[in-house]
Parts: sequence; structure tokens; C-alpha cells
Amino acid sequence: MSNTNDTGVVAGPASGQTSHTHRLRGLAGTGLIATPAAMVTTTLAAALARAVGVDFEVPDGGETIPLAGIAVVTGFFAVVGIIVAVALRRWSARPADRFMWTAVSLTAISLVPPLISGADTATTTALLGLHLVAATVMIPALTRCLRTRTD
Repeated sequence: MSNTNDTGVVAGPASGQTSHTHRLRGLAGTGLIATPAAMVTTTLAAALARAVGVDFEVPDGGETIPLAGIAVVTGFFAVVGIIVAVALRRWSARPADRFMWTAVSLTAISLVPPLISGADTATTTALLGLHLVAATVMIPALTRCLRTRTD
């Protein structure tokens, strides 16, 4: 006769903590994939615009925005978006909805500088398009990841 008392309880990390860590890693991973995708997409779109005659010249100082500058700024603000998504995942009851509305609002605000820069119509239109291209890559990817539940 066996005198084994198996209650099915296993000691280990709290399931909620493991799940939370897994979701944050998934969100960061998604962001780290979406960021270079946004950078490449906006840079290719800018190169295409330049090929058809957009000069990307900003009137203040008459400098031309380099393609590498477009990639770097896209990457920087994509990382800011990831940080916002991580914060909302941590502190919001509805992170996906909050992130989507925050990101769309910030994208709308980001359209103001090209409109008031004084650049020619082609440059202004291209810059507006590049903002929307980056948003089109980043916002759905991060929102979708925030909607995913692993617990």
C-alpha cells in the first residue's frame, strides 16, 4: 500500500508574474521588430520621393533632410511609442485602447511641424506621408500586441 499524498500543488513563480513578464517581453519583441520595419519603410518611401523630385529642403537654413536623418528620427519616435505601450500595459486597465488613441493623437500632432515649416508643397506632402507611413507600421503592431492575452 502506498502512502503518497499528491495534492497537485507545485511551488514556483506566481503564474500572474510569469504571464506579465511574458507579455512585456512579447510587446518589446514586437516593438523591436516593428521599429526597423518602420525605419526601412519610411527611408525607402523618402528615397522614392527624392527620386521623383522631392528635395526635402527645409527653409530654415536651406538644409536638406538626409535619408539617414529620416531613419534615425523614425527609430527614435518608434522607441518612444514602445515605451508608451509598455507603460500603458503596466498601468492601464485597457492598454490597447489607450495606446491606440494616444498614438493616433500624437501622430496628428506630429503632422503640424511639416505644415508650418515653410517647405515647398512637395516636401510638405512627402513629410506628411512619411509620418503616416511610420504610424501605419507601428500603431497596429503595438496595438495588436497589447490586445493579445497570454493568461
